[in-house]
Amino acid sequence: MSQSVSPLAPFKHKAFRSLWTATLASNLGGLIQTVGAGWMMTTIAQSSNMVALVQASTTLPVMFFSLFAGALADNFDRRRIMLIAQFMMLLVSLMLAIFGYMGWLTPWLLLSFTFLIGCGGALHNPSWQASMGDIVPRSDLPGAVALNSMSFNAMRSIGPAIGGFIVAVAGAAFAFIINAVSYIPLIVALLRWKPQVTQSTLPRETFGRAVSAGLRYVSMSPNLIKVMFRGFLFGLSAIVVLALLPLVARDLVQGTALTYGIMLGAFGLGAIAGAFTSGELRDKFANETIVRGAFIAFGISVYLLSYSHSVILSCLLLLPAGASWVLALSLFNVTVQLSTPRWVVGRALALYQTATFGGMAAGSWLWGSVADGYGPETALSVAAFTLVGGALVGLVFKLPEFDKLNLDPLNSFSEPQLRLDIRPRSGPIMVMVDYHIEHHNVHAFLEAMAARRRIRIRDGAQQWALLRDLENPDIWTETYHVPTWVEYVRHNQRRTYADAAVSEKLLSLHKGPEKPRVHRMIERQTVPLHDDMPLKPHVEIT
Repeated sequence: MSQSVSPLAPFKHKAFRSLWTATLASNLGGLIQTVGAGWMMTTIAQSSNMVALVQASTTLPVMFFSLFAGALADNFDRRRIMLIAQFMMLLVSLMLAIFGYMGWLTPWLLLSFTFLIGCGGALHNPSWQASMGDIVPRSDLPGAVALNSMSFNAMRSIGPAIGGFIVAVAGAAFAFIINAVSYIPLIVALLRWKPQVTQSTLPRETFGRAVSAGLRYVSMSPNLIKVMFRGFLFGLSAIVVLALLPLVARDLVQGTALTYGIMLGAFGLGAIAGAFTSGELRDKFANETIVRGAFIAFGISVYLLSYSHSVILSCLLLLPAGASWVLALSLFNVTVQLSTPRWVVGRALALYQTATFGGMAAGSWLWGSVADGYGPETALSVAAFTLVGGALVGLVFKLPEFDKLNLDPLNSFSEPQLRLDIRPRSGPIMVMVDYHIEHHNVHAFLEAMAARRRIRIRDGAQQWALLRDLENPDIWTETYHVPTWVEYVRHNQRRTYADAAVSEKLLSLHKGPEKPRVHRMIERQTVPLHDDMPLKPHVEIT
């Protein structure tokens, strides 16, 4: 990113300002609810593992449902999806408050309510994250992601302390009511937001095909795989602070609900500092250097926290942990967004969140179980060494730099005029592309074809193969299938400016005055045909 881009640049855009401000209130309510739920669990359950599962119950839905929410975000109105999610969380929060006031909550019932609230968040987050590219230009996207993190962590710096005070004075049920009310500003802001909707000329993907397309795209993108693996490791180890902080406040420093809120606030203050310094750090250091430093700094903070019995010292140790939390997670998020075209960004972000929050859910259970058996001090110490191990993993799975490729759609494809009367769902379609490659260009051609194969499969092609003519070895034929004609059109419309470089390389290696010959064929069973039905497949020079 350019150094001239201010981290506050996204505030120039009215829609971002409005939604970001409303999100502040929602985040405040959510954090107050977190304090209430965490502290209530310490009063109705004796198991440390049950306390840690409060955090897991809000992260498990992200792991289970984010991919489906991402498919919805890429194929339906994101604003409408976010409104549905907000109304759902509002209703569940009201029910949680009622059950809390009536004294009906049991440990598992409390986990069920927080799980349902987590489901609403899982539905909301992919649409919200994917909308950033629609609200702000690409140059402001890193700043928008960092400001979103700061929005949450600004409230984390004061919300838990407020939540601890509310729980101590009025009880956890009142904290649940405040959370329910906090959804209203964001609902109003979403109702007022009128985003520009690009109408697709193609029918909407079926849900199953949309999910498989997201999985396929990520599996064929090595950089995204690296980011998600590192996100899983960070979530698995770093969640130890949020999962066990109620126990740290109660057992290690002998505090109250207010102490817990103050300590969460210290973590949030550190996160705000991390958000403000992230742009400057990205200008000076490589992404992997920043992430590796975040792993190590978080590990040192957690290790020293396990020995602290002072509230002040523990709060000071939580400051660098909070900064490391934002630096790592915001870098992961921005890398995914800048490495993914708009048609699949919701699903890519959802899979990233699945990996990261899946690590958090597993870590919450893991560190809670260790704390149950050996105490929170041991759990924190072991997690600290796990964080250092996560930094060492970067020696092999290095975080990529921000992808500077242009991932805007190329929009160079136009449907050919067909002589057969086929419908959008007609198929299967087989495509063959003939190249004339001289012997001395074969090695370069195969390298380019390796990249072409990845692009084809990533964008929806099946059964890709490269064939060489035995009688005329200079003739090479690329073949692949797509299920239907509309999927063939969709496949070509997904081509980006970055992909065009591979096409240009192949054209430069092709010998002859004409472009490679493209055969588009539809498969047919060997059954008798009417005499007037054409048999000749369509062949077109492109």
